[in-house]
Amino acid sequence: MKIVDKNQLKANLLELLQFVELEGEDILVTDGSKPVVIISQYEQSPTTEDLFKNMRGKVKYFEDLTTSTTEEWPEV
Repeated sequence: MKIVDKNQLKANLLELLQFVELEGEDILVTDGSKPVVIISQYEQSPTTEDLFKNMRGKVKYFEDLTTSTTEEWPEV
């Protein structure tokens, strides 16, 4: 992980962003010696379908899922 002071970030932002994009390495931005933020390459989050695809067809429902639950959860 590359470490850069926030003043260096301000002066070289485009170069540092290209570094992250091309090298895939994170940059830790500091204020003096205090870590402030990490700049990393964007990774798209998996969709809900991708997350639960292994469970498709394995979940069993024993009652109608649209049935009211107000008797079980009166505070709601």
